[in-house]
Amino acid sequence: MVEPTLTEARELGIRLLARREHSVRELRRKMRARELPDAVIEEALAQLQAERLLSDERFAEEFARSRRSQGYGPVRIVAELRERGVEKKPSELTETDEEVWAGLAAAARLKRFGPGAPETIRERNRQFRFLSNRGFTAEQIRQAFTAAASGEDVNFNE
Repeated sequence: MVEPTLTEARELGIRLLARREHSVRELRRKMRARELPDAVIEEALAQLQAERLLSDERFAEEFARSRRSQGYGPVRIVAELRERGVEKKPSELTETDEEVWAGLAAAARLKRFGPGAPETIRERNRQFRFLSNRGFTAEQIRQAFTAAASGEDVNFNE
């Protein structure tokens, strides 16, 4: 069997990155799944990072933007980034103010449960669990319930 070369590992990394951004940890895991030697993987990853083709910061920004647009909150996004090996919070999370997150929580609540505030404690708890699992903080969820009770319009585009 022929030993995989650095060029082959680098080309694999480029092919994977052409599909979507990856974190360093994700790309390393995918290369290991192809049974490439660790030394070759690490050298290929170092080259890709030096050429700015692979960047945890760029991955984190794109991932956070994507998950936010899907209706997920900051707590879940940070947790998912950690699972992917990214510890630093992207500016997408640090620069977004609490009112925007509360609006996104309200939009997610409205989309899932419809207009109007929950009428029973049981329903309120159910909606709270849903929003909490989506990654919104208790304060953001409380603001979403307040908006629902007052009948405020929710802007889905924020």
